[in-house]
Amino acid sequence: MGTTGTVLAQEANFYRVRLDDGLGMVLCTRRARLKKTGQSVLVGDRVEVAEIDSASGRGVIAATCARRSVLSKPPIANCTGVLVVFALSEPTYDPALLSRFLVHIEAEKLGTIVCLNKIDEVPSEAVDGAAAAVGGWGYAVRPVSARTGAGIEALRAELAGMYVLAGPSGAGKSSLLNHLHPGLALRVGDISARLGRGRHTTRHVELFALNAEALVADAPGFNQLELTLAPERLAGYFPEFRPYLGRCQFRNCLHRDEPGCAVREAHLERYGIYREFLAEVLVSAQKQRRTAEPEEAIRLRGGLRRGKAVAVPRLEEQLRETSRRTARQQLGRFDETAADEAD
Repeated sequence: MGTTGTVLAQEANFYRVRLDDGLGMVLCTRRARLKKTGQSVLVGDRVEVAEIDSASGRGVIAATCARRSVLSKPPIANCTGVLVVFALSEPTYDPALLSRFLVHIEAEKLGTIVCLNKIDEVPSEAVDGAAAAVGGWGYAVRPVSARTGAGIEALRAELAGMYVLAGPSGAGKSSLLNHLHPGLALRVGDISARLGRGRHTTRHVELFALNAEALVADAPGFNQLELTLAPERLAGYFPEFRPYLGRCQFRNCLHRDEPGCAVREAHLERYGIYREFLAEVLVSAQKQRRTAEPEEAIRLRGGLRRGKAVAVPRLEEQLRETSRRTARQQLGRFDETAADEAD
């Protein structure tokens, strides 16, 4: 058996692996057998390293260990939790966008710490209000300032395990990591005046060691996350909804306009956000069904009697034109109604 280690970064076909027991860092490729058998290597993976050349600092990843968890965006294995960074100013704080991140994290079944950044740029009442709201949703909240360093030491002491930084561009993720790990000097972007949001500065996934027990991953940022979740599961991804689930009149309640809905009657703060997300996932589920059942997404046009019909895509209902047969029927009913009124 070779030496074990943790993949800290990947660029192209090379992996930077920190070996266990303080044996240092090596730059590795992976054996062709792993690629041929479809075994991917992700940042955060525990791996077995062979053929180590201490002089050149090179090695080969021979095998990967079982993963405890896998994130798809960004692609990271074995996460302990997610550190969600949101700014209270520039870009403007958006509870709906924060909720979008939180729903995705809940679906991954990972722990969450919400880090409210730029507290030095807004009144203390705004900081307290945002922190109280997020805390009421069921999340740990840590107000910080990556510019002044306020709250950074307390946050560093709390982190243990492997965390991923998440949040919209411009929220200050790279600035925060520069404070958590002095000496990194990660590039920090400014805020686009035209778009009102940050510019991407992180180009690849990389883990940084804060201490012997804590790793934090900086990853390429993203502003929007498409919701492709099962509609019946969505409510369970809102922690404050969970005490009311199972108390509705109908077992298959989607918590919209159904009578006897305990969630709707609870008047929860994020209920409106839930309704917006539900509409989105219902549309996504409909598209997935059409993709899984192609016959519903096409229709036959022309040449039916001669067996020369052509399959064409079926348009969405709101985009379809009224057929000539339907138009004649509607016109006939109109004529009949007009005749009755004349009598």
